Amino acid sequence: MRYIINDKKYNFRSAFDTETGAYIRTGVLDENGNDTGADPFMASYPHLIDVGIMGHCIHGKTGLCAKAGIGCYQSGMLVEQPNMSTQDFRWIAEQSRGRCNQFALGGRGDPDQHEHFEEILKICRENILVPNFTTSGYGMTPEIAELCKTYCGAVAVSWYRSEYTLRAIQMLLDAGVKTNIHYVLGKNSIDEAIEHLRNNDFPKGINAVIFLLHKPAGQGTKANMLETDDPRVAEFFAEIDKRHPFKVGMDSCNVPGAVIFCKTILPESLDTCEGGRYSCYIGADIVMVPCSFDQEKRYEVSLRNMTITEAWNSDAFERFRNKMRGACLGCEKKDLCMGGCPLMPEIVFCTSEKRELFKENKT
Repeated sequence: MRYIINDKKYNFRSAFDTETGAYIRTGVLDENGNDTGADPFMASYPHLIDVGIMGHCIHGKTGLCAKAGIGCYQSGMLVEQPNMSTQDFRWIAEQSRGRCNQFALGGRGDPDQHEHFEEILKICRENILVPNFTTSGYGMTPEIAELCKTYCGAVAVSWYRSEYTLRAIQMLLDAGVKTNIHYVLGKNSIDEAIEHLRNNDFPKGINAVIFLLHKPAGQGTKANMLETDDPRVAEFFAEIDKRHPFKVGMDSCNVPGAVIFCKTILPESLDTCEGGRYSCYIGADIVMVPCSFDQEKRYEVSLRNMTITEAWNSDAFERFRNKMRGACLGCEKKDLCMGGCPLMPEIVFCTSEKRELFKENKT
């Protein structure tokens, strides 16, 4: 099914294919409906919502992430809250029907281990929303894989370098699920990433490998944070530039690095931070923030007292957006990366003298 969102507030149109996941949007349209070529800064409602259905991680006590060399940014080992109720999830989904394209299911733990996982997937289908999620794969079963085939657009398995990682990938592939690998890129993993890309030896049959930049949030440490002048960073992006038998993607946090180091990537294919512009995060506690990495909840809005639309147009979200609007105004590449991450400027791959970050007025 394909459907079009006509955003009258910000004068553009977007189209989404629920079968393939293809998503396109026009530039800002003039009064005659002609495309001006200028990218719309934001939408009047998020096109993707990261819904944290998991309030706690059943693997937290075992330190599954830590053993894989990954610091859980949501501190799943330390925080225990109830999972999101199906009543709250349905309330979010019904508001989003016809206005949002995808739900990225997440939170503090594997979404496929939610006690009402199948019902949550069905609620998405009822409201014409495509669910996707990332899992460690530890609790994946053939039955869950079949549910994913029926309801999900794609499933990503975190690269935890374990037997259960490969087993989960194979279960999903056997069920005919579009399967990706999510690979956290930090000082402790970049050498391995370069080697895998050179050898093209990620599991056969996967759709894509998506590289997610390590952030110093939750249990993620600054010591594992990559720096622009690390020669391995340029080496990594040189490998990204090459052709591979699988698709290669990256999160928006990596976009400044692609802008600097990649030679063959089309600028039109890059989409920088969408937080507060086209996406947001809603936790199991029904608190909404522009990005799930806002673990300090500097820009939080409780949905117990307002709708998603009201939160989207709140002062907190506008303060977040202003950090992108006001960053690096003198840089010719401003439109490509908008200064990078508004939450953690230290992770941004940029050494330009023109870099200038927006300073919030806290008075």
